[in-house]
Amino acid sequence: MSHSAKAIHGSGVSSPATLIKEYYELTKPKVVALIVFTALVGMFLATPGMVDWQVLVFGTLGIGLGAAAGAAVNQLVEQRSDALMSRTAKRPLPSGRVDGRDALLFSLFLAGLSVLVLVTQVNVITAVLTFLSMIGYAIVYTLFLKRATPQNIVIGGAAGATPPVLGWAAVTGGVDGHALLLFLIIFTWTPPHFWALAIHRREDYAKADLPMLPVTHGNQFTRLHVLLYTILMVVVSFLPYLTLMSGLLYLVCAALLGAVFLVYAVRLYREEDPSLPMKTFGYSIIYLMGLFSALLFDHYL
Repeated sequence: MSHSAKAIHGSGVSSPATLIKEYYELTKPKVVALIVFTALVGMFLATPGMVDWQVLVFGTLGIGLGAAAGAAVNQLVEQRSDALMSRTAKRPLPSGRVDGRDALLFSLFLAGLSVLVLVTQVNVITAVLTFLSMIGYAIVYTLFLKRATPQNIVIGGAAGATPPVLGWAAVTGGVDGHALLLFLIIFTWTPPHFWALAIHRREDYAKADLPMLPVTHGNQFTRLHVLLYTILMVVVSFLPYLTLMSGLLYLVCAALLGAVFLVYAVRLYREEDPSLPMKTFGYSIIYLMGLFSALLFDHYL
């Protein structure tokens, strides 16, 4: 009996539903949902009409499986530091509810299935790019960058910014400047999004000896960087309009959404309210979903 099965039986729970729930949690479903959403928007923006149903279904499935595999490897690599942090200590691996070997096999299965689906049902370039972004997040960022530099999230953010490019490649079989604009939006969004959370969880990261910016340079320095990156992100968000990729509806939405984000960033920089980092983090998710929804509506209206 595997360690994970022992853990389940030991707790007096042996239902398959419980095991499924544990493995589902390994995939970071909320993160994967956001990844799949931005990939879907990339697909729709890549064509003036409707996306071919096969590309839509299998492209979404393949990209989603790749993201889930990356998330599972991320948790596997980080289980020791996760055990030290209150936010992550109850995850399936550090809590012992899933065994490391089982998690590795599960992630390899998801990765293999992702590549198989994309190669056979979509195209090779999407499969290659999805695999590279999976390796970038799970191995390059998690295994090396995260412990190497306080700029880890800036460099590692490149892997997290690829989903709309993957969606674009699934439809067109290639990558162009507009796809890279979508990449750039998420790339500049990632630092203020993540650093807001890192400010709130500074003690956790210090406990786990992770060189996050608030740990190495302090909260005020990080707040300044959240503000500076937010300004950069808002400027970048206007590029789809300026390059004629999107119209007036998108411009208005980008301006409104960006203005609210800037208010949060300025308040975070100037005020000592302990609730502001998580409010900023929460709004950053609404911002990204709103911005990509605006891109989608503008494209078809």
